[in-house]
Amino acid sequence: MKSSLIAIAFLAAGVTACSAEPASTADATEVAAANSGLIADLGGEPEGPIYTKNQGETLALSGYDAVSYFSDEAPVKGSGDFRVRYQGYDYQFASAENAAMFQTDPAKYAPQYGGYCAWAIGANDALAPGDPEVYKIVDGKLYLNFSEDVAKRWQVDIPGFIVKADKNYPTHDASEHYTS
Repeated sequence: MKSSLIAIAFLAAGVTACSAEPASTADATEVAAANSGLIADLGGEPEGPIYTKNQGETLALSGYDAVSYFSDEAPVKGSGDFRVRYQGYDYQFASAENAAMFQTDPAKYAPQYGGYCAWAIGANDALAPGDPEVYKIVDGKLYLNFSEDVAKRWQVDIPGFIVKADKNYPTHDASEHYTS
C-alpha cells in the first residue's frame, strides 16, 4: 500500500509537470519580440565602449545604417526589420542587402571608437557621443564627431588625432558609458 501511494504521488507530479505551461512563456515571448527583425548574431565581444543613447541599450550608431555611409550620398536611418547583432550591439539597416554587406565584414563598416567622438578620444582621452550625421570616412574607416564645431577641430590634424585615439580607446573598458 505504501509503495502504491508513492507511485500515485509520482504519477500525479508527472502529470502536473507535463500539463503545466512552461514558466517562461512570457520570457519566450519577450525574447521573440526582441529578436524579430534580427537577421544574424555575429557574436563577439566589444573591444571598447560602444556609444548608445542610454546605458544598457544595445542600439548602435543611433539606428543609422552603417553601410549607407560608404554607399549612399548621406547616411540613412536603418529599420528594425533589418538588424544584425555584432559584439553584443544591434546595427540597423535600410535594406537586407546592406545588412548582408555588413555581415561580410562588420569591422569595415562599424564606426571607429564604438561610435564615440573621434576628436574627444584622440585629443582628450574622453568619451563623448558621436553624432551620426557629423562624420568623415578616412582610409576606408568611419569616424564620428560630437558636432560640426568639434569636427572642425578634428580636421586640423586628423592623422595625429587618429594615432592618439587608437592608443587611448583600448584603455577604456567596454562597460564604460558617456555621462553628461
